[in-house]
Amino acid sequence: MSSDEDFSLVTDKNEDTIEGIQALIKDYQKKYSVILEEQEDLKVSIKERQEMTQKFKERTEKVMEGLKKDQISFKEQMAAEKAKLDALKQEDCELMEELQRLQAELEKEDSQNAQLKERAHVFSKMPEKNFVFSGKTGKADDAEEFEMKPHIRYPMEEGTALITFEEEDVAANILEKRKHKVDLGAECHITVEAQPVHLMMPSLVEIDTDICPHRVLVSNLPKMDTEMLLNKLEIHFSKSKHGGGEVDSCHFLPDSGTVVIAFVNNNIAEDLALTEHHKVDFNKNKHIVRVTPFVNGKITNLETRTSMCPRTVLLTGIPDVMDRETMQDMLEIHFQKNGNGGGEIEAFLYNPVGQQTLALFGSAAPEPGEEEE
Repeated sequence: MSSDEDFSLVTDKNEDTIEGIQALIKDYQKKYSVILEEQEDLKVSIKERQEMTQKFKERTEKVMEGLKKDQISFKEQMAAEKAKLDALKQEDCELMEELQRLQAELEKEDSQNAQLKERAHVFSKMPEKNFVFSGKTGKADDAEEFEMKPHIRYPMEEGTALITFEEEDVAANILEKRKHKVDLGAECHITVEAQPVHLMMPSLVEIDTDICPHRVLVSNLPKMDTEMLLNKLEIHFSKSKHGGGEVDSCHFLPDSGTVVIAFVNNNIAEDLALTEHHKVDFNKNKHIVRVTPFVNGKITNLETRTSMCPRTVLLTGIPDVMDRETMQDMLEIHFQKNGNGGGEIEAFLYNPVGQQTLALFGSAAPEPGEEEE
C-alpha cells in the first residue's frame, strides 16, 4: 500500500471520528462565514449599484427634464424672436409706407407751393382795376372769401307764368290762397294755381386753377370798335418780331373789357406774359397794352341746396284762350289788385301753350329774365 492510500485511509478514518467531524464542521463553518461575508459584500455591492443606478436614473430624468425645459424655452425664445422679427418687418413695412406717404405728401406740397407761387406771380400780373371807396361800410363778420353771382336757367312749362312781387308778404298771400279765379271780361274767367318756385343753388364751390399754356389775357385796351380792336391785336401778336406767333382765336370779354388771344404753339403765351407790356399800333397811334397769363378754372367740388324764391310765384294751368300780350295784361292786372291778395309787381313772364321759354334768375337782377328757344 502506497503513502497516498495510507493518507486517504487516515482521512476517511478521521471523518468517522468525532474529531474529524468537528474539524470538518469548523471547516464548513469557516467556509460558510466566508460565504456569508461574501454574500453581505455582494448585498452591499448590489445595494450600492442599485443606489447608483437610482441616482443615475434620477440624474438622467433631471437631465431629460432639463433638456425638455431647455427645448421648450428654446422654442419659446425662437417664437418670441420670430415675433420680434415679424414685428420689426411689419414696422419696417409701415415705416416704408409712411415714408412713401410722406414723400408723396411732400411732392404734393412742393407741387402746391409751385402752383401757389405761380398763381401769386399770375395774380401780381392780373389786369389792373381802379377801385373807388364809395363811403359804404359793413360788418367784419359779413366778409366773404368768394362772391358768386347765380345765373340760373329755369325752363318754364307751357301755360305757366312767373310773377315777382316787390314784397315777400304778397307772394306768401298768393301761395297761401293757392287757387285764383282770374276775370277775362265778357263773363269769362279762368282758374290758375299758384305754386312756389324752388331753385337749385350752389352752397359750396371749389375751383382748381392752372395757367393756360396757349392763351393770354390782354388788358388796358383803348376804346374803339370791337371788331377793329380784335383785328389790330391779332395782326400785332401774329408777328414773330413782336414775340407772337400763329393766332388760333381772338375774342372780346365784354364784362371785363379784355381780350383773350389763343395761339397754336404753347410757348408763345408764356413769353408774351413775361414781357407783360407791349406797344401796339392802333390807327397809327401807339398804345401800351398789358399781357397777362390766362387762368383756367376747373370745378373740383360742388355742393348744392334747394332754395325757395321768397318773392316769385309760379302760376300754372293757364289755357290758350287769347293772345300772349292780352293774357299777360289780364294776369298782371288781377295780381296787382289788393282785393285779390296781390300787390306791386316787379317782373312778370308768361309762357303760352305751344312755346318754350327759359327764365333767368340772378341775385344781381332779382326779376326773372327771358330767353326763348
